[in-house]
Amino acid sequence: MSVSSAGPEAAAVAFPRGMLLAQVWAQLGDSVAALSNSSGRPLARTVKLILDPLVLRPVRNPQFAGTSVRAEHAEDFRRAITDAAEVLAATAAWFLELKRARRHAKITEGNPQDLYFQRCYELAHIHGTPRAAIAAEAVREIHTGTTVSELRGYVTDPAHSGELGRLLRLAWAGKRDVPAVSGSQRRVADFLTTCATAPEPDLFESLVSARVGSGAAAELEQPGVAAGYGLTDHARIVPPELGEKASKKTLPKPLDRSILERLFSGFHLQSKSDVASLVRHEIHRSAQPWQLAEEHSRITMVLGRDASADLDGTVAATDAQARLRSRWQREAYVHRVLRMPSGVPEALRDDVRSVHGAYLRRLWVRLHGRELRDEELAAHELWDVLDGVLRSVIMDQRDRLRSALGARQ
Repeated sequence: MSVSSAGPEAAAVAFPRGMLLAQVWAQLGDSVAALSNSSGRPLARTVKLILDPLVLRPVRNPQFAGTSVRAEHAEDFRRAITDAAEVLAATAAWFLELKRARRHAKITEGNPQDLYFQRCYELAHIHGTPRAAIAAEAVREIHTGTTVSELRGYVTDPAHSGELGRLLRLAWAGKRDVPAVSGSQRRVADFLTTCATAPEPDLFESLVSARVGSGAAAELEQPGVAAGYGLTDHARIVPPELGEKASKKTLPKPLDRSILERLFSGFHLQSKSDVASLVRHEIHRSAQPWQLAEEHSRITMVLGRDASADLDGTVAATDAQARLRSRWQREAYVHRVLRMPSGVPEALRDDVRSVHGAYLRRLWVRLHGRELRDEELAAHELWDVLDGVLRSVIMDQRDRLRSALGARQ
């Protein structure tokens, strides 16, 4: 199917996003081979780490955000990528140069695509074509932070584990609930009513100053509440262990993760070299409301909790809830999963039915990652975060559905 032009009569036509992307990418040719798979399509990580966040930017260009692109936006979609052709070619060249520097330095830790793709895009913008000396320096900079093996070794070393265990017990023994703030629910709703179109910084900061997020966290201590939010498998939250091993494929729910698993899951997001400080900060964070260290993060959990509630309902309490509900309910795959009699794993059906929990888990992980990067949220960023989390959940579940359907064939 050609996507070169579309007349007024084709205004309702929509092209599958993947097909459109493959067609445009093919025009870039061998210059982006290092960012492509064996079929000549962009790698999944190329889409996730470069094209979506840096080129197409669907948060700012919602016409590019869905599974399909309407005909009237197809040329804009094509142009966004072709206009970036030169920098994408340079990004691919930088990636090859950084991999050469990595081999020369005998580095084997971490996935090169995860570690280097976005840095290569940055280098392409700044320097154009690759330079070996700059590539070597970039690799050294990326790998000067604490390594995963150092982190694991520190937490499990008997010389440290006894003291760390005592710090963990003391942190949890000192936990105190923050009283709920009178009228806070109305003020949360007021912010959610305007945050997508005209966020109010003063209102947001007043919620932070009043510790509304911390006060709302008291409900997590009630039996079944945190489990109902999908944040734990326990009826009541239990203190984390220090941990001995971690795997991204088998991570527990956020509030069930060990200290090692919490740091491991977001490890590529930070570059602190002081492993002792890193672990102690995480122990302290684990005993705070919502198990997050910053009040900006905690109130964002409350905003996300309310905005993503009852996405299958019909009546929305706020504009943010209405927008998230609209995004969720227009997803064709959701309805397809629920009406298919067989062939779809029950776990995937459960994910669709309990999207609120999937949303809050993803939101917690995102906020925890921002804290590891020392990034504080501002009022104008809130809607992008809340909407982006649901989009991420949708894309993840859509991919799982495609895999399940592919296994049937």
